[in-house]
Amino acid sequence: MSIFSGERKAERAAVREARSGAGPTREGVEPGRNPGAAAKFGLFGEVLTVGLLMALLSLAVVTLPIALAAGIRHLRRFVAAEDSRTTLFWQEVRAGIVPSLAVGVPAAVIAAVLGLDIVLAGTGALPGGQVIAVVGWAGLLVLAVALLIAAQQWDPARGWAMAVRAVPQAAMSDAAGTAYLAATAVFAGVVTWMLAPLVIAGLGCAALAAVAIPERRIR
Repeated sequence: MSIFSGERKAERAAVREARSGAGPTREGVEPGRNPGAAAKFGLFGEVLTVGLLMALLSLAVVTLPIALAAGIRHLRRFVAAEDSRTTLFWQEVRAGIVPSLAVGVPAAVIAAVLGLDIVLAGTGALPGGQVIAVVGWAGLLVLAVALLIAAQQWDPARGWAMAVRAVPQAAMSDAAGTAYLAATAVFAGVVTWMLAPLVIAGLGCAALAAVAIPERRIR
């Protein structure tokens, strides 16, 4: 009886591995869609690794768009169980960093202006300070979501111009997904405000969310 029980356990384990993509494909068993996501500890480690790479790349601030885009593409390859070497991350950074400045520089200027408005509103130096503060925070949130969506859409072949033009349509076609990205941006901002080194986890989670949110519609 124990022999049969052991065989059934082995069979069930083999089926689980086949469906997750970790094991060989078995006849009559459909592999999972994103097998890399089944390796939970591996995925957690990859999120932190790519978060560190993104944080280092974003030290110049204006390079945040290409950091997000390369990080999202890296995690997309990882969860699909494709080639996810870090050398590919840096190859895409080299390919897109100069064109990304056309997005990163205006985004940094807008963020600086909105941040200055929020600070001045807090001092009481501006009339209607509370309203200005609310508008400033809302503007920063819209900017963050727009950057995440543009980074989702970017690839080296399409370039940044097409990625930015795709933002309005992508945002309107999936309102719930846009709300999830907004929540992700708030989460990343809050954890970074609480403890600056957590920016690594915040950026990694933002990239993972940008990969996972569109997949929920397919599933």
